[in-house]
Amino acid sequence: MAVSVREGSISSSTLLKRLRSGSRKNATYAAFREVGRVIRTVQLLRYLSDAPLRRRVTAATNRVESFNRFSQWIGFGNHGVIADNNPVEQEKAMKLNALLTNAVIFHNALDIAEIVRQLLEEGWTIEPEDLARISPYLTEHINRFGKYSTHELGIQPDAYDPKLDVGFTPPREQDLTAAGLGQAA
Repeated sequence: MAVSVREGSISSSTLLKRLRSGSRKNATYAAFREVGRVIRTVQLLRYLSDAPLRRRVTAATNRVESFNRFSQWIGFGNHGVIADNNPVEQEKAMKLNALLTNAVIFHNALDIAEIVRQLLEEGWTIEPEDLARISPYLTEHINRFGKYSTHELGIQPDAYDPKLDVGFTPPREQDLTAAGLGQAA
């Protein structure tokens, strides 16, 4: 097919029309399906027989899962459920969560870089393998709900006064009787 397209004996649009037809009886569709199965089988056999490849795939998968957990932790509101049915609002929520996640990762990376610089200045030897094991998906230093204190601003809250002064007088007996509240049931 690639040679036919390159040589001009079939146009790429014609090829795409054949593939989009969705008919399983289509010879082009069947040929590409079988090629796909062969490629998938070869990759699976390569994966099973190559231990270093399996380690690399597992490490990459763990990194992706770690990022997903971190992103979900950052976007904690509503347990990650986007309740709005408006696609624009859904996209906005996802993009804002991605922006916040990336901002925290960037901040963590800057903090890690600063610590590494300090260690190097102190004479520590840091190997690239050690740096490769450091993850920017750190959450221990983040307080998602904030810390609110006024003592740092020099503002002292008023002392608590348990007395409630609302400025009303006790009801008179005749007002209770008129309202039907002073009679025994």
